Amino acid sequence: MTPHAFGLILLAGLIHALWNIAAKKAGGDARFAFFTSVLMMLVWAPLGWWLGRDAVPLWGAREWGIVAVSGVLHVVYYVTLLRGYRKADLTVVYPLARGTGPLLSSLAALLLLGERLSAWGVLGLAGVVGGVFLVAGGPALLRVRQGTGDAQRRLRKGLLYGVLTGVFIASYTVVDGYAVKALLLSPILLDYMGNLLRVVLLAPVALRRPRELKGLWSTQWHFALLVGTVSPVAYVLVLYALQSAPLALVAPAREVSMLFAALIGGRLLGEDGRAARVTGAVLIAAGVAALAHG
Repeated sequence: MTPHAFGLILLAGLIHALWNIAAKKAGGDARFAFFTSVLMMLVWAPLGWWLGRDAVPLWGAREWGIVAVSGVLHVVYYVTLLRGYRKADLTVVYPLARGTGPLLSSLAALLLLGERLSAWGVLGLAGVVGGVFLVAGGPALLRVRQGTGDAQRRLRKGLLYGVLTGVFIASYTVVDGYAVKALLLSPILLDYMGNLLRVVLLAPVALRRPRELKGLWSTQWHFALLVGTVSPVAYVLVLYALQSAPLALVAPAREVSMLFAALIGGRLLGEDGRAARVTGAVLIAAGVAALAHG
């Protein structure tokens, strides 16, 4: 992996952790996803128009098809993630989602896209997965079936929504990776046009109860503005990294965001298990360093 690609991933990781913490604090549902998509559409409209005025008219069925699939996958991913944040702790849902996603993405890249991992890449991937396991709770995850208290129920829900979110992360990562590497679509334009579809898909759900929507807007708009403004930056940086580095390396290297979420999220949200999170974060850092070397 080139230093340029690695630098993009580091910056993307910090931004990604911060906007996920904001989304957790918002406690929103599909209507919060609608707020963020609309604000994203408005904030980034000038850049979207500037990049798309010449490129979009040249798109054919393949380009529009891949944008449509990407948009749908991102909607399902985001709504699933927000539901997980409402039902469980960020320090369980986030690392499991971020860990399952790159693992499946890397396997898909190896099996479907013909990519290869070096020995360093294999070690790095193993380090990331092991670190994610510790950040998500470590041995406590293996005792998930013991007990019936509220903490156990939250942990079970965290496991369910974390892994399910990771499946959708892997899906859109492979689709978007194909779009920027094979179809040579602009990463910014791919994300922006996909977001327009997300607005359309979320609108019927969000506008069904206008009075409730207005009340939610008054309490969530500042979180939505933050997420809508910075989350595209994080993902577009990753897409640019994909243009010069293999998906099988970029996907797990994104989990450097765990370093920030583990140290920042637990403190801001009052979630326990800090020792395991820090240990896992160190292991993730080692894994990411091995990926960069490979």
